[in-house]
Amino acid sequence: QVQLVESGGGLVQAGGSLTLSCTASGLTFNDYAVGWFRQAPGKEREGVSCQYRGATYTRHYVQGRFTISRDTATNEMYLKMNGLKPEDTAIYYCAADPGPGCGGYNLTEYKYWGQGTQVTVSS
Repeated sequence: QVQLVESGGGLVQAGGSLTLSCTASGLTFNDYAVGWFRQAPGKEREGVSCQYRGATYTRHYVQGRFTISRDTATNEMYLKMNGLKPEDTAIYYCAADPGPGCGGYNLTEYKYWGQGTQVTVSS
C-alpha cells in the first residue's frame, strides 16, 4: 500500500549538481520525519539529512552542499546536491519515520523506504 519512489540520480562530474526527488503514495510526508540515506559500495547505509517539524538536520560531510526539502501539495521530498564529490557516489534512498523525531538516523526507526537511485560522481 505504501510506496516511495526516488528519481533524479545519474552520472555527474565532480563539482556538479543533482536534485533527487521522492514521491510517496499511501502516506503523507507531512505526518512523518523524512530522511535521505545513502549506501556506497562496500559501506553500510548511512543517514545524510532529515527534516522533522520544520527543523532540518544534516551530517557534517554534506552540510553546506546538500539541502533537504518537502512539498506538501505534491507529497514529494527533495535532496538538492551541489558541489558533488566522488566520495558522494552511492545509492540514495528516501525514507519516512512515523516519529517522533529523526531517530538519530537509526535505520530501524524508518519504517518506509524507496528502492534507491544511483548517483555516480566522476573525478
